[in-house]
Amino acid sequence: MPALLLVEDNEDILAMLYAFFEPLGYELDCARNGCAGLEQALAGRFDCLVLDVMLPGMDGITLCRTLREKHDYRTPIIMLTARDTVPDRVLGLESGADDYLIKPFALKELEARIRALIRARGRGQQGTGGGSSGELRHADVVVDVAGHRVTRQGRELRISPTGFRILCELMRAAPALVAREELEQMLWGDDPPGGSALRTHIHELRQALDKPFDVPLLQTVSHVGYRLGGGEDA
Repeated sequence: MPALLLVEDNEDILAMLYAFFEPLGYELDCARNGCAGLEQALAGRFDCLVLDVMLPGMDGITLCRTLREKHDYRTPIIMLTARDTVPDRVLGLESGADDYLIKPFALKELEARIRALIRARGRGQQGTGGGSSGELRHADVVVDVAGHRVTRQGRELRISPTGFRILCELMRAAPALVAREELEQMLWGDDPPGGSALRTHIHELRQALDKPFDVPLLQTVSHVGYRLGGGEDA
């Protein structure tokens, strides 16, 4: 079974997580503050990190951003947060989290999301080729698939791991439309999270891909899906 690192300072929540996941066969380790979480994440081999946002020492946003940006940490991260506004969720995703869950949460939903992230990571590791050069191009955007880098007009963009996977899927299909259901299947398999999870990831991607530039590329086709325009007519 998967190995999880639980970074959580609330003893009651930790006890609840252990009581739920251990009988299912999960291997669990825990850290009770952000600094310890950083150290253990880098020292161990985990399949997923379950990360609280409000932590002593180093908050979860800073911890997540440090792992992604300074250490190129690729393990899936799901955040637990009591903050449920769209800006709060976007901030978590922009820091590098793959998913989020609002407290209070259902343990079965948390496990379903963890399993979906782990499966998605496995599929991504098996199929990150994107052609012999490992490079995708559309309009003025260049994606280095193997290097996990995105540039637009020569400027490197900061995109979350989930946003990167969405962008690669849209780049491969461009300028054709990708249905919302196809993106959810690609990201989460048969266990997509409910609510506005995909819309939040799309919003975060649009902020990184389009906001700094004059011409938007990422287009929404209401109730259908998403696509990348050609630039001149986006």
